[in-house]
Amino acid sequence: MGKMFDSLLPEHEAFIHRQHLFFVGSAPLSAEGHVNLSPKWYDALRILSPNEVAYLDLTGSGNETAAHLMENGRITIMFAAFEGQPLILRLYGKGRVILPGSEDWDRLEGLFPKLIGARQIILVSVYGVQTSCGFGVPLFSYEGDRETLIKWADNKGDTGLADYRRQKNAVSLDGLPSSFAE
Repeated sequence: MGKMFDSLLPEHEAFIHRQHLFFVGSAPLSAEGHVNLSPKWYDALRILSPNEVAYLDLTGSGNETAAHLMENGRITIMFAAFEGQPLILRLYGKGRVILPGSEDWDRLEGLFPKLIGARQIILVSVYGVQTSCGFGVPLFSYEGDRETLIKWADNKGDTGLADYRRQKNAVSLDGLPSSFAE
């Protein structure tokens, strides 16, 4: 049985810092809508306080999380230990999209590595932290980060990325507007 906490404890933060990967889950309000689950690399996440985290979101094939957050704000972030002691840690929260040029972007962007393809920051107010055993999670060894997404974004350039976001990131699979809808 998992344990619930109102905020991140120091041992939760230490666990998060040891992980190389996390997953972000979101969903629209519609029961017919698509639930989204996206893998993210660790260095994109920052713990701002025991009840606030943020992650740098890079341009990708869709923008489901942003569309869902704009509609309802619900988000779950999950970490799983693939090395060492078994554990799963989930952060339940309300998220919002921070775009370049905004006051919040200016405040937060320096916390992250400067990467071409950075499209937005997802800021999450955490209202619940859950730990569970993770006994069923297999052991994997970390070999390194893939550079494919960064190389793809670099090849696109700023203008190509802006065009791609307008074409591929403006609406969700369910037709919800995202942060790049006009």
